[in-house]
Amino acid sequence: MPQSRHESASPTDSPDTPAATSTEPTSRPTSTTTTAHENAHPLDAHIAMFTDPRFIDLKKRLLRFIVPVSFAFMAWYLLYVLLSAYARDFMSTVLFGSVNIALALGIAQFVTTFGIAVAYSTYTRRHVDPEASALCDELNEETSR
Repeated sequence: MPQSRHESASPTDSPDTPAATSTEPTSRPTSTTTTAHENAHPLDAHIAMFTDPRFIDLKKRLLRFIVPVSFAFMAWYLLYVLLSAYARDFMSTVLFGSVNIALALGIAQFVTTFGIAVAYSTYTRRHVDPEASALCDELNEETSR
């Protein structure tokens, strides 16, 4: 019988080969003495961690740093761009030698970026990493059983 274009032919459907029969079970046999923990999938612990109040608190602590700092840096960057575009006379004001305000603010952008990286590293080391490590160890224990 011809197959429609939506059906796929398996390699064993050829008229030259007999139909293959598998002697292997299609699913893993379960013992009646297994516990629920033994039948649990390793990802179940990971999924459960997303609803753990400690994990939610950890995400909130990260966001308390990331969101305000990101907005502040973006405002600072946009101020620099807008000043460069619309306040050329102000930005070309010489501070000393050949250094003008535009150059000083441009360098300050780099300093700010590195300052934020150091502040983030310090913040996470003090407020996030200890609990994150504890949660990670707990999760590893659960999945290694």
